[in-house]
Amino acid sequence: MKRAVLLVVLVGSAAGGAVFYQAAAQQRAYRTFLARGDAALRADQTFAAMEAYSGAIALRPDSMLAYLRRAETYQRRADRGDLDLAARDFRTAAALDPTSTRPLEELGDVLYQLQQYGRAAEAFERCARLDDRVARVTAKLALARYRDGDLGGAVASVNETLRLDDKSADAYYLLGLLLRDRARPAQAVAALEKAAALAPGSVATREELAELYGALNRRADELEQLQLLATLDRSHVERQVALGLAHARARRWELAVLTLGNALDRAPDSPLVYGALGRVWLDSAQVRNDRVELSKAREALERVASGPAATSVVLALYGRALLAEENLEAAEQTLLEATMRYPIDPEALQLYATAAERQGHLQAARDALIQYSALVAEEPEIAPRAERIAALSLRMDEPGVAATWLRRAQSASPNDVQITAALADAQLRADDRAGAQATIARGLEKDPEDEALLELQRRATTTKIRQ
Repeated sequence: MKRAVLLVVLVGSAAGGAVFYQAAAQQRAYRTFLARGDAALRADQTFAAMEAYSGAIALRPDSMLAYLRRAETYQRRADRGDLDLAARDFRTAAALDPTSTRPLEELGDVLYQLQQYGRAAEAFERCARLDDRVARVTAKLALARYRDGDLGGAVASVNETLRLDDKSADAYYLLGLLLRDRARPAQAVAALEKAAALAPGSVATREELAELYGALNRRADELEQLQLLATLDRSHVERQVALGLAHARARRWELAVLTLGNALDRAPDSPLVYGALGRVWLDSAQVRNDRVELSKAREALERVASGPAATSVVLALYGRALLAEENLEAAEQTLLEATMRYPIDPEALQLYATAAERQGHLQAARDALIQYSALVAEEPEIAPRAERIAALSLRMDEPGVAATWLRRAQSASPNDVQITAALADAQLRADDRAGAQATIARGLEKDPEDEALLELQRRATTTKIRQ
């Protein structure tokens, strides 16, 4: 009996030793696979690294570290399919160790690369709940929310980032963008100025500042930023062009020409520079009534407009120069071409309407203005534009169409008695006596002494009697 017991003990000990040896061997093999993967990754041999980490996962399917490193390898390859695989492995790693922040943060990074901003925000939010002291993660959460269109959530996250790190230039920059998008330009400027103070060499920050200063009509501040941008980014002639055009907006014509001339020295055949130089000379010529500058403008713009890559903007400028020189036929043809280049410069439609009208092509002029109205639905000059379309319609003996556009003008300027009178006149010409009388009555309520309305009232009454 004792021998049997002893035999069982010996057999059990041997089996336990075998299991222990096998487990130790498996652990050594697992670590070897990890080491091979790490070495391959350091040598940028991503395929070998993936094979090694996959071997480690086969031995230890519960290893968060193996999944994490394979995911990071997939992410480094950055192909769309590899990024999807990286996201899958990061999710597995996060599930294997729910207390670790690293898989969640890196999952958020991959989802952001995949432009799945809402899901990226969810991953960063889970990471922040595990550790709310890391400004880097709250900054990523803010950016993901911003890209996902959640401006309110983004503001909350960026404010939390600044609470954790009030020296973060990136956080102030993002706050500036958020405030800009929420139509709070003055506060946006304050945030961006802090970002610029913390990171003086940030081109993106100074670009946004220049744009906001321009929108706020702070021309001196706008010029300062554009000058800094031209200094920071000397390799791009676009910076010099932007600076030159800003000088022109401030009516510093000589400085504008000098700046663009320097840009032309660096890029002698640049259509962008020639186009900007032509614009500056054209604006200056029309303000100062300078025929020499007008000729320079036309020559510069002709050089760019004659090329097959000429944009609608350039063609519109060239057409405007031809119009100013009274070369109506060429202006009309050039501006017609400008209205057919996409994207269309809305100004091209207005200029073409002027050229066509002066050539007696009323239908074409009206069509261009109607197209402009459709393209720029919220433009501030809607009432004058509608009046102009109405006037062209009357010249074409289409009073009904004129009345339609005058009603639009009246909606935009309800207190303008002159528009009311013009509408009543068009309605009478279109034989809409009842409509005319109602329009006249509304106008006389606003101004009982208006002579035009009183005359129209007499006309409406006489028409009634004759009928």
